Amino acid sequence: MSNATSPVRRSLFLHASIRRKPRLMLEQMLELVDDDTPEAGPDGPVAVLERRLADLLGKEVALFFPSGTMAQQVALRVHADRRGRRAFAAHPQSHLDVWEEQGYNAVHGLRLRRTGDPYELMTASDLTAAISEPLAAVVWELPQRDLGGLLPEWEDLYEQVALVRTAGAAAHLDGARLWEAQTYYRRPFDEIAALFDTVYVSLYKSLQGVRGAVLAADAETVRAAEVWRQRLGGGIRDAWPLALAALVHLDDLAARMPAYHEHAIAIATAVNADGAARAHPSPPQTPMFHIHLPAPKRAVERAGAEILAEHGIQLWGRVRSAPDPGRCSFEVSVGENAMEFTPDEVVALIHDLLARAASAG
Repeated sequence: MSNATSPVRRSLFLHASIRRKPRLMLEQMLELVDDDTPEAGPDGPVAVLERRLADLLGKEVALFFPSGTMAQQVALRVHADRRGRRAFAAHPQSHLDVWEEQGYNAVHGLRLRRTGDPYELMTASDLTAAISEPLAAVVWELPQRDLGGLLPEWEDLYEQVALVRTAGAAAHLDGARLWEAQTYYRRPFDEIAALFDTVYVSLYKSLQGVRGAVLAADAETVRAAEVWRQRLGGGIRDAWPLALAALVHLDDLAARMPAYHEHAIAIATAVNADGAARAHPSPPQTPMFHIHLPAPKRAVERAGAEILAEHGIQLWGRVRSAPDPGRCSFEVSVGENAMEFTPDEVVALIHDLLARAASAG
């Protein structure tokens, strides 16, 4: 059930419209420019963003893409062409497979080897089985969004990447939410990125920009990626508004993330202490977790729409179904929106939600 027609005054949902109004975003972007700011060239917003993210990630070069879908498919295409291999491995719930209509195959002729249990993180033993066939690359999503923001321990991740490299495959990081992952690893961004040959970061998830992505790697890989970007129609000339929107929060996001993480832990702890619903993981490894509800998806969606209509409170972006038809879940990704809710208030909202869902059912 859509919440689009109801006014949102407060939201647990990170990408709610309340902080994404065009006028507000434009005013923030205007603070970064003056009359002499060029739209393109080495001092234009796109080039500045590319240099700053390359430096943050410790890579030679970074390249702007209009979408993360394009950026990641291009990275895998380059790795595949370079190695003469058409298969890559990733978790069964990888964004590349679940949300992108298998574009890696339809556009690039690549084949995914789904690796590991759909409801658990990939392990070294999973990857040992996967590399029994020649792979072009392996993809790690850090954190694993559809598992509630889970992350492998640093030592496990290091072992997995080393294992893959011995088989001649590239290591690619789906770092759409790398800022969230860094709050758990507590290592510099360039140290995390150094494990991987190519690194993708989103410009609108953690950074709360409009759209877009950046792919960071060595110069040779980026040159090859730039060719594919052009072939796929991604070499847009007027990308400066997307770059500016990402630059708005680039300086202060890392400093805010630890507070978001602590608030996520506080909310999840309160939910689990109450017991009406269950937060997972417990405690959250990142500022992201899932709340699992003992109620059917449709009834919960109707109840959430009622709360939004009556109180202007949005609880989610979408409700996730579960194998058990009597259960469902939703994601909480803590940012400035969720910081406005106390843990006790979230618990009270869950009780209201479940009561409404029960009466609707």
